[in-house]
Amino acid sequence: MIHRILIKENLSFKQSELYIKPGLVVFTGLSGAGKSILFKAILSAFALSESEAKFVEVELDDKLDLESFGIESEDENIFKLLKEKNTKYFINNQSISKKSLQILSRSFIKYLGSKENNEFSNEKFLTLLDTLELQKNPNFKEFKTEFQKNFQEFNQAFDALKKILEEEKKIEELKELANSQIEKITSINPKIGEYEELLNLKKKLSKKDKLEQAWSKAEAIFELESAVINALNLSEVDSSFFSECINELRIIAQNQKFDTIEMDIEKMLDRIENLSYLIKRYESIEKSLEVLEQKKKELQHYENLSFEKKNLEKKVQNLEQNLKQKAEILTQTRIKNLQNLQNLLNDYLKNLYMKDVKLELEQNEKISAFGKDELKLSIENTHLKNLSSGELNRLRLALIATECKVLNAGKGIIFLDEIDANLSGKEAMSIAKVLNELSNFYQIFAISHLPQLSSKAHNHFLVEKTKEQSRVRNLEKEERIKELARMVSGELVSEEALEFAKTLLKN
Repeated sequence: MIHRILIKENLSFKQSELYIKPGLVVFTGLSGAGKSILFKAILSAFALSESEAKFVEVELDDKLDLESFGIESEDENIFKLLKEKNTKYFINNQSISKKSLQILSRSFIKYLGSKENNEFSNEKFLTLLDTLELQKNPNFKEFKTEFQKNFQEFNQAFDALKKILEEEKKIEELKELANSQIEKITSINPKIGEYEELLNLKKKLSKKDKLEQAWSKAEAIFELESAVINALNLSEVDSSFFSECINELRIIAQNQKFDTIEMDIEKMLDRIENLSYLIKRYESIEKSLEVLEQKKKELQHYENLSFEKKNLEKKVQNLEQNLKQKAEILTQTRIKNLQNLQNLLNDYLKNLYMKDVKLELEQNEKISAFGKDELKLSIENTHLKNLSSGELNRLRLALIATECKVLNAGKGIIFLDEIDANLSGKEAMSIAKVLNELSNFYQIFAISHLPQLSSKAHNHFLVEKTKEQSRVRNLEKEERIKELARMVSGELVSEEALEFAKTLLKN
C-alpha cells in the first residue's frame, strides 16, 4: 500500500505531502478545486496518467517483481517522476522506461477511470469458475494440474510435428546442402595439424637455393672434425662435448637436404589451398570435422524423417484426443458452477443498482491451457462497449468484489475516478458499501462528489483553492462532519445537513 505521497509544482498546487493509512482514501472538495489534477499527479508516478506536476514521489510497501525490470527491490519502494525538459521515471533511484513502468504498474494497480478492461479477461472468469469447483471438490486441483501437463506435452509434440512438416517441404534442398558439405569435407579429408606442417614445408622450400648454398659452405666444418679432436686430445681436454655437438650438427644438416623430401610441389600447393578453404569457411580444421559429423547426423535425420513424422502424428493424435476428453470434463464442471458465479456477480450488481448480467460458456475449436471454453458476458443483450463509463466502472467493481469473495484474496491498489458522479444518494451508498468490503483486500483511492461514499473513508482529504493556490489536507472528525454537510446542502450548511453527516459517520 501507499504510505506517503509528495507532489511539487503541480499547476496551482505548490507542494502537497500526504501521509496515508490503510483502507479507503477519498478526495473531496468544490468543483475546480483541483481534485482531478491531484489524482492524475499520483497516477503519473506510475505512468498511468499524464500530469503537469514537475515532481512526484510515492512510497509503498508492496512486494513487487522489480528484478524482472533490472531494479533492486526494497522494503519500501519509492516511485518518482521528475519533469524537466523530458519526463523521467525512477524506482528506488534507478531509471525505468515509461513502457516498462506501465507494464509493472498494471500488475498491481487497477485504474477504473481508464479504458482498459483487464477484469473481463476470459482467463479470470475461468479461474473463478474453477475455484468454485475446487471449494467443493479438492481433487479437482489434481485434475486441473494433469490437464495443464497434458496440454504442455501436446504443445511440444505439435511443435515438433510442425517443424518436421516445414522441413519436409524443403527436404530435398536440405539434403542436397548437407550432402554437398559432406562430400566437400570428405574429399579433402583434412587431418589436424596437417595445414601447419605444410605451411612450414612451403616456407622451407621457398628458401631452397639459399639453404643449399649456405649448408654447402657450412659442411666444410666436418672435414676439420678429426683435426679439432686431435688438437683437443693433445691439449688433454675431453673432446666428447665436441663430438656430441658435431654429430647434432650433422643431423641438422642432413635434415636440410631436399633430396629426402618426396613431394610433388604442385600437389602440396593444391593441398594447402584446399585446407585453407576449409579454415576460411569453418574457422578451423577441427570445426570442419565437427561440421562433417553434424551434417552426417542431419542427413540421417532427413532420411528418417518420414518415420519420425508418422510416430509424431500418432502421438499428437492420441494426446489431442485425451486433451479433448479432459477439456470436455472441464466444460461440464464449469457449466455446473456458472449459475453460482452469475448469482454472486449479480448480488453485487443489485447492490450497485445495475441490471443482472448473463454468463454463457462457448466452446472454441482450439484448446488452450485453460481448455476450450470462452465466457461471454452480457447485460440484457447489451455489449460491454455500449455501456456508459459509469456502468462499466460499476460492473468492473462488482467483478473485483466477486473475485475477492471467491478467492478470499486480493492485493494491490484501486483508483476510482468519480465513480459516484451523477448517482443518487442510495446508489452512492451501495458503492460505498462495496468499496468498504473491498478495502479489506485493496487500498482504494477515490474522488467523491457525494457524502455517502466519503463517509466510509479511512482517509478523508479535502482539496480546496484560495485565490490562485490549491492545497490538500487530511480531515479529522469535526472537519469531516462539516465537509460531509457541505456536500449535502451546499455552501450554506444547515443543521439538518450536519445531523445527517453525523449519522453517516456514526453508521
